[in-house]
Order: sequence, then structure tokens, then C-alpha cells
Amino acid sequence: MMSVSDVTWSQSEQAIARKAFDMAYEREIEALLQQVQQRAGAIAQLDDLWQLHDFLSTQRHEIDGKYDYRYSVLIFVFARLIKEGWLQVDELEGLDTEKLTKMKLMSRM
Repeated sequence: MMSVSDVTWSQSEQAIARKAFDMAYEREIEALLQQVQQRAGAIAQLDDLWQLHDFLSTQRHEIDGKYDYRYSVLIFVFARLIKEGWLQVDELEGLDTEKLTKMKLMSRM
């Protein structure tokens, strides 16, 4: 079985990976926008505003850290996105079987 440092991505795999990565990102951002709109609509006092600010700061930090498109970590990124429900395994169809197997296994951890 390949180690993460030995992972190479063919040109077709790179295209599949980019499409899946962007799709998951857009899904998560859309969900975040909906949450923010709901929370903003419920602001009744200053404390609610600061809670929204804190929520947004946390989300930005988490999203910025999660969506890392370096090929050396992409298997881990996809495993996490699968685990969190932002991506489905079948959306990665066309990737090497070993990569998919690693992602599936790690997404169950």
C-alpha cells in the first residue's frame, strides 16, 4: 500500500479532485451562509451580535484550515469531507483505488 508521501496524482485525477474539492467547499459555504442569515435575523441585543462574530471567527478558522488543496494532504482532506458529509465517495469516482480505499477507511475513524 502506498504511503502518503508517495502519492502521485495523474492529470485526470487532479481534475476529479479539483471538481470534488470545489463542490464540497461550495456546499459548506452555502450551509454557512444559511446559518449566518438565520442567526443574523435573530439578533435582538448586542450580546447576540458578539456571539455571531465569535461564531464567524471560529468558522473562518475551521474552514481555512480544512480546505487545503496540497496534493500531499488531499487524501486526508477528502476523508474529513466525506466524514463530515460535504462530499460523497462516488463524487471521487475515477481516482486510484488505493486512494479511495484510504479515504474510505480514514473517513470511518
